[in-house]
Amino acid sequence: MNLGDGDDFSAENPIDPRPILIVTGLLQEARIAAGPGMAVICSSSDPRQLRALLTVFDPTTIRGVISFGVAGGLDPSLKSGDVVVATEVMAGDARWLAGLSLNETLLSGLALGRRRIVRGGLAGVEEVVMARARKAALRSVTGAAAVDMESHIAADYATKAGLPFAALRVISDPADRSLPALAKTAIKPNGDVDLRKILRGVVRNPRLLRALVSTGIDFNRALKSLRGCRGFLLGGESFVPADL
Repeated sequence: MNLGDGDDFSAENPIDPRPILIVTGLLQEARIAAGPGMAVICSSSDPRQLRALLTVFDPTTIRGVISFGVAGGLDPSLKSGDVVVATEVMAGDARWLAGLSLNETLLSGLALGRRRIVRGGLAGVEEVVMARARKAALRSVTGAAAVDMESHIAADYATKAGLPFAALRVISDPADRSLPALAKTAIKPNGDVDLRKILRGVVRNPRLLRALVSTGIDFNRALKSLRGCRGFLLGGESFVPADL
């Protein structure tokens, strides 16, 4: 992986052996990303926890930052399992460029079946965007293709540390789908999905079942695509420093 302008990775200057920091929100995402050359952190879908983790993480021990995981769809044309390779990340008035270019060979090599791969913006938020109306409003304001709770924090960290940054996010809940309220609170402190809490919620309100099943199908489809995207973390990209 080429990280930065002007670096000479010849025999005299070997490839930087430091790992890449992979920023995830859920335990399932972290498990997919884990492996040699990767330092993975999981926020448990808690932006405050992610900022705290990054505060104690030494940026000199890594060579770049990648936000990797699932996202909510904002572009109505994207379905669950479709992939967004970030061109930029935006949150409020802040905007970060994603220093990444993917060649067509790498894109065609990702094991995604019929899933689409698009380049587009990511909107960063501090809490889950549940309702279709909120997704539509965020799309109108930002023009972003998808929304997540980690990419803007990872981009800000990379920029301040002078590190290259990239983001790849797979659509889990499409723009036309509202998430059930239970999904907002069903994440354990370790980033895993709290199935017992979901089941208790269904017992209390059986009408939630249909929405939860649809959400689960979309989520599993997204994770399958994310597994096919792991090659994105390993090489073939060209990084440049993230910029405001």
